[in-house]
Amino acid sequence: MTTPLPAGFRIELDPSAKQLTGDSWFGGSPARVLRLTAAGRAAWDELARGPVSSPVAGALARKLTDAGFAHPHPPAPATPPDVTVVIPVRDRAGPLVRCLTALGERCPVVIVDDGSRDAAAVAEVAARFGAKLVARPVAGGPGVARNAGLEHAGTGLVAFVDSDCVPPPDWIAALAPHFADPLVAAVAPRIVPSGPDTGWAARFTKAACSLDLGPRPAAVAPNTRVAYVPTAALLVRRAALDDVARDGTVFDPALRVSGEDVDLVWRLHEAGWRVRYRPDVQVRHEEPGSWPALLHRRYRYGTSAAPLALRHPGSVPPLVLFPWPALAVAAALARRPVLAAAAYAGSVLGISKTLRRAGLPTAGVLKAMAQGVYQTWLGIGRYGTQFAAPLLAVELVAGRHRIAAASLLFGPPLAEWAERRDALDPVRYVLGRLADDIAYGSGVLAGCLAARTTAPVRPRVGRRPLRIDGRG
Repeated sequence: MTTPLPAGFRIELDPSAKQLTGDSWFGGSPARVLRLTAAGRAAWDELARGPVSSPVAGALARKLTDAGFAHPHPPAPATPPDVTVVIPVRDRAGPLVRCLTALGERCPVVIVDDGSRDAAAVAEVAARFGAKLVARPVAGGPGVARNAGLEHAGTGLVAFVDSDCVPPPDWIAALAPHFADPLVAAVAPRIVPSGPDTGWAARFTKAACSLDLGPRPAAVAPNTRVAYVPTAALLVRRAALDDVARDGTVFDPALRVSGEDVDLVWRLHEAGWRVRYRPDVQVRHEEPGSWPALLHRRYRYGTSAAPLALRHPGSVPPLVLFPWPALAVAAALARRPVLAAAAYAGSVLGISKTLRRAGLPTAGVLKAMAQGVYQTWLGIGRYGTQFAAPLLAVELVAGRHRIAAASLLFGPPLAEWAERRDALDPVRYVLGRLADDIAYGSGVLAGCLAARTTAPVRPRVGRRPLRIDGRG
């Protein structure tokens, strides 16, 4: 039986949650319909009035927060958190000073020098701020450095912070109350970009930072809206790290370049722990200011997809397609409007039948399925740009389906730009997004060749676009 959310926790509904009937709600990630029993409706009323005060309300609150229908708000803690900060660093003495200045001296700090060329500069900064220094003679990557730092952290909580981050002074105190939930393993703040505002690359990075997971809170899990969180800044329960450690090692040393943070988050999830994303706490992170640095980082991130896919099968699909929306998009791209309309009608009829069978209203299905077709087109476009951009470019210039190729190449980045018009002009934003996607896709393909797997480039076909949960 799932552990209820503890007494004192309040919940806040996610904006995606919509009431369908008196006892049914739509929302969550992945999207689903949740139906309530009479006891569930009474528990819902209790949660609407205030914090969890009964086991039944706690059980429903757990279900709602796990499914992404709602997000937990913990009670104020009685004591300050017992935490050690671990900072891996390699030749970044200047950013390290900024990071430590922002942290202050309110808790123990362990700095792991991961084979710096100028080790004396890092040692001088550590001494100046009274931090414990762990020196590694040879660089092993950020995961290995964090493992070394953990050996010197004896507190119940550990805060991982990268040396190029500048956290607000109260970030740990703001996130720590979530650990009143005994199932919470980690809580992540929102990573927001900092750095120069001048130059095309710098402005694009600030507009489309890959570490910024957006303004909405989330339960973190594979194949959901927020599938992972980075360890650029992450507050973690030490007992949870020990629970998922392998041979005493928390971060996989084989994932030296990138992906070690994603692997850890997914292992925590697989072990039954909860990971939370709380964007109301923001940590600034220095981003690349040039195109070579930006694209190299995206390529490096892409290379981690193959080893992650082998370690966590099914958790790294590059594209999820449902038959009817995918057929509608394919027909539209092939200029077959009758077939596209028939496929769209098929998707509407299929979902309507599912809802009627469950005794639920069908109002809004037309709009929802249109949105599904639209999202499928965006997904196919991003997938094509990442893994087949040269073919789309050739088709755009000399092929018979130029309009289709143009829509797949330029449509998704234009749609993205339309949501953030203050970032860049559309031309530079679209070109930047195309370069970013191609760099990431090239990294994925290189990783696939090295690992001899096609898992990260194989689309997955979904069979149930809407899940209807049993009564809660």
